Amino acid sequence: MRLPLLTSFLLLSAFGARAQAFTPAELARWQRQARQVTITRDTWGVPHVSGKTDADAVFGLLYAQCEDDFARVEANYLDALGRRAEVEGESALYYDLRARLFMDSTRAVAEYARSPAWLQQLLQAFADGTNYYLATHPQTKPQLLRRFQPWMPLLFSEGSIGGNVSVVPVERLKAFYSRQVAPGTGWQPPQRPHAPAREDLLDRSSLGSNGFAIGPQLSASGHPLLLINPHTSFYFRPEVQMTSQSGLNAYGAVTWGQFFIYQGFNEHCGWMHTSSYADSMDEYLETVAQQPDGRYTYRYGAEQRPVRQQPVRVAYRAADGRTRFREFTAYHTQHGPVVGEQDGKWLTVRMMDAPVAALEQSYLRTKATDYASFREVMKLNGNASNNTVFADSKGTIAYWHGNFMPKRDPQFDWSRPVDGSNPRTDWQGLHPLADIVQVKNPASGWLQNCNATPFTVAGPGSSPAPAAYPAYMAPDAENYRGLNAVRVLSQKAKSKFTVDTLLAAARDPHLTAFDELLPALAEAYQTVADGPDAPQGDIREAMTLLRAWNHNYATTSVAQTVATYWAERLLRLARPRAQPGQPLDQMALIRFAIQSTTAPEKVNALQETLDELTTSFGSWRQPWGDINRFQRLTGRIDEVYDDKKPSLPVAFTSSAWGSLAAFGSRARAGTQKRYGDVGNSFVAVVEFGPRVKARSVLAGGVSGHPDSPHFRDQAGRYTQQQFKDVWFYPEDIRQHAERTYSPGQ
Repeated sequence: MRLPLLTSFLLLSAFGARAQAFTPAELARWQRQARQVTITRDTWGVPHVSGKTDADAVFGLLYAQCEDDFARVEANYLDALGRRAEVEGESALYYDLRARLFMDSTRAVAEYARSPAWLQQLLQAFADGTNYYLATHPQTKPQLLRRFQPWMPLLFSEGSIGGNVSVVPVERLKAFYSRQVAPGTGWQPPQRPHAPAREDLLDRSSLGSNGFAIGPQLSASGHPLLLINPHTSFYFRPEVQMTSQSGLNAYGAVTWGQFFIYQGFNEHCGWMHTSSYADSMDEYLETVAQQPDGRYTYRYGAEQRPVRQQPVRVAYRAADGRTRFREFTAYHTQHGPVVGEQDGKWLTVRMMDAPVAALEQSYLRTKATDYASFREVMKLNGNASNNTVFADSKGTIAYWHGNFMPKRDPQFDWSRPVDGSNPRTDWQGLHPLADIVQVKNPASGWLQNCNATPFTVAGPGSSPAPAAYPAYMAPDAENYRGLNAVRVLSQKAKSKFTVDTLLAAARDPHLTAFDELLPALAEAYQTVADGPDAPQGDIREAMTLLRAWNHNYATTSVAQTVATYWAERLLRLARPRAQPGQPLDQMALIRFAIQSTTAPEKVNALQETLDELTTSFGSWRQPWGDINRFQRLTGRIDEVYDDKKPSLPVAFTSSAWGSLAAFGSRARAGTQKRYGDVGNSFVAVVEFGPRVKARSVLAGGVSGHPDSPHFRDQAGRYTQQQFKDVWFYPEDIRQHAERTYSPGQ
């Protein structure tokens, strides 16, 4: 519907005080495009966006995202632009500096200018759809960004928000750049900061993802199936569908502010990304010297090459509310930006730096029609942080471990910083797609990845052989989820899979880690029980309970509560005992805790656990669901939690314990109960027959507004792992439509 002239004038006037007003010509152009877009909200509020062209669909998608949660759209771009500190204050200063070291707006504008025409059209539609939302919703008050530009999605180091730059430690970067001195006065290496507390792997263990693919030979219908189960922070990716008359028809999870389905499916195939530990980036130790003119050089072979210096001015909101600035000099070598110091040498990072290819790959895969076309898109090598689990309607299932993979000299240990002065440590181009670890149609008939090694991805006898690949291609360790997935899929493969049985596999309740933790406790208890100071009372009752437990999660399980709190306490006890630099992934950390604690310590930890639970709840006999809760109150990015307000019990738990369905929870400020904010988010199972059949569930709901009926309408289904039908075809969407409109109406 075209807005009347008066409305257009009022919209323009409303933005008159802003940094950049929208012109009448822009508004007229957006109104014309809006008339080519239809958004149908189904009974769950899921937006089904359709347009004449792909650009129309992108326009409508961004408009719908902003309707549902503009704050999250803006937050992702504040992060990518390196402008968080203008909102959050000085504490975010070095997060912004980190973003600027790897990509800035000047570079993004240049990348946009050299993008192919079709991508420029989509990027323009991204900006137009977002700006049109702001123009038609003057009640929405951005924190900072009042106009979106088409080059903004090119700020990311790869095709999704939250790319590789996030692995660069901010504290290390701060230790280097906070001690800068003016050029020419002599550089002194900063003092090494105190070693940071060992990363709490359990706090982030529910980040990751699960992907399962079932071949036609194991499917009751004869059609392949795919599980899409990303583990992210809650509300990180909403559920949408995008269609156009140009062949686009994709359904799944889209990251706020991006213009493509990130994990999902079309009528021909589906793709699930799991976070990968494939080594796609490297750190270099640079030998730096200051020259008489005050500038710096670094050694490369027999040469002294100049360190590139670039001024960076970062704005931040001061305590008095005013905007102030911090001036930095950023340093770069041929390997990348300087991000810290180690052993008197500067530390640089090299990672994928191909934003155009990354966006091309992210979008084009949504229009793939089968394995062959999907594989062609993969040849862009624009995915640096993900594995891919794939299935298509022709009966192919496949797995790729990573995608962007530099060629390196295998004589070096690429898990550590290498000598930047040695030319042999340079990358030697990229491995072609055929080189990376992958599987197609394994004899087992199934594939899985749970952020673990690819060498168990299809089970014994069907998985790739480690000896066939360089070590840097797959340094990933096994984890308890991976063990659980192989066990579950191997067992269920004895009968044919259906959508329901694959969903059952995805929510199998067994907690594999306790298969190792609790026998170790039982052995320790027996050692102590045979002594003169044998435990009595509650601890004996608790041990009887733990011995009888089947290690399956359940809301009614007291044993799960005791085991979880005990295991967390044991890990806190053991973690400081690890040697500096000792690699401790999830499984290694748990096994280290078992090995490094004595029998009395294990038993004492159990008694302390019972005391903690009694102090917190009045009794240690607490069913897990009474403590482990889902709650969504405000819709804020930093949600608040309250024991006195309604919440729902959740049986599944942290994936650190091997839980395939992940729910990372902890007590919050002012609470005794634990509330989850990370883990299962969007979950779907898809069957690729002549007609796609899919079911899904989303954490909470698709809207970020507490007054919306779709703010928490999926919460009950989510906590009970009950899935809704996906409305994929036009006739089904019309039958279950709640509202149909064009942007701006």
